[in-house]
Amino acid sequence: MILYEYPFNERIRTYLRLEHLFRRLGNLVAREHPTDHHFAIITIFEVMDVAARADLKMDVLKDLEKQKYILNSYRGNPAIAEAVLDKVTAQLEGCFAALNGLSGKAGQTLTENDWLMSIRSRVAIPGGTCEFDLPAYYAWQHFDAQKRQQDLQRWIATLVPLAESIRLLLQLLRDSGAAQKVVAPGGQYQQTLPQGRTFQLLRLRIDPSLGLIPEISGNRLMVSVRMMRQESDDRLHASTTDASFELTLCA
Repeated sequence: MILYEYPFNERIRTYLRLEHLFRRLGNLVAREHPTDHHFAIITIFEVMDVAARADLKMDVLKDLEKQKYILNSYRGNPAIAEAVLDKVTAQLEGCFAALNGLSGKAGQTLTENDWLMSIRSRVAIPGGTCEFDLPAYYAWQHFDAQKRQQDLQRWIATLVPLAESIRLLLQLLRDSGAAQKVVAPGGQYQQTLPQGRTFQLLRLRIDPSLGLIPEISGNRLMVSVRMMRQESDDRLHASTTDASFELTLCA
């Protein structure tokens, strides 16, 4: 099954982008080739660009506090396992403390690293990181893989509190939804959202053997899915066949 996710607001959109970047960063750092580590550094710069938004850190801290408040309201409920509740609450408190302990924006300390910033100033230029432009960086790419990985882990360390906080918040958000099987007759599906609840994320799972690509749009009132198919001309064309998939709305 292929999973597609659609955010209903800008804050969740930012969280998903950062999660995507952190996942890619973890994959690249674990590898040993210099080219992989080159793109790991570029990914660090992308994270810094996204995290540079003035209110991002405060948004994450507020969401951590909100989730802790919601979980604490479940205490005393016989249907809730207190041990699990304590574990998740402790994770929220740990993420809050680690993120709140960072001075300034996430990754701000990396801007004080002149060597990294010299690379950052060149990556937007096509071929701008050649050996004649950045000889020190070229030499670093010839270091032993373990040494490069140690350097990358040291630079990433300032981003870990943000990464862990977003991972936990998105996990709790995804767990809040219940999947339902639905059908898009003629390749079109619409659902009116129940009032009184503010949904933040839509999750859609579809069998890849159907060869369909969902185009999702939505707001606080309605969700719409149109099934598309990529044809031999490399363009997407609307499908007119019935298609079943799994839909989850997360609040």
